Amino acid sequence: MISTSDLKKGVTIELDGKLYSILEYEHIKVGRGSAQVRIRLRDIRGGHTIERTFQSGERFPRARLDRHTVQYLYEEGGLYYFMDQENYEQSALTKDQLGDALNYLKEQMTMDLLTYENEPIGVEIALSVELEITDTGPSFKGDTAQGGTKLAVTETGLTVQVPLFLNNGDRIKVDTRTGEYIERA
Repeated sequence: MISTSDLKKGVTIELDGKLYSILEYEHIKVGRGSAQVRIRLRDIRGGHTIERTFQSGERFPRARLDRHTVQYLYEEGGLYYFMDQENYEQSALTKDQLGDALNYLKEQMTMDLLTYENEPIGVEIALSVELEITDTGPSFKGDTAQGGTKLAVTETGLTVQVPLFLNNGDRIKVDTRTGEYIERA
């Protein structure tokens, strides 16, 4: 069992017989009365999102997920194929199951495949990934006094705010939790 005080983004819980992944978590304390927790959840199998409010201290069954190291192979017909590194079995996931991880997928990339009762439900990628900039505007010397930013499109199609000194072909590290630029790679 997991308490509302232990909830955080990315945790998977069972609620009303369904599997949900927590997208947002907000603790609310209003004047007199007990604290509440507002949670935005994504139905892992259905793909839709819901918002629910619970009393602080309420407990939920935590879903036991198995992790397998997999390698991303390719996309075909809206399905994304992954190969298990130990037994070479392939699993396919949809866009809905991948969620935000889709913005960071590159062929041959390794990550953890999450399964629930032998059913693949999603992937968990590293906290930061290295991506190449494919399209960005020109940078001019002396553009700003403090160091401004500009938009850059990466090889996966993700758009990121980067410093002005970066150009096409440069490699950058991106935080997969927030989608923000970390540093030049």
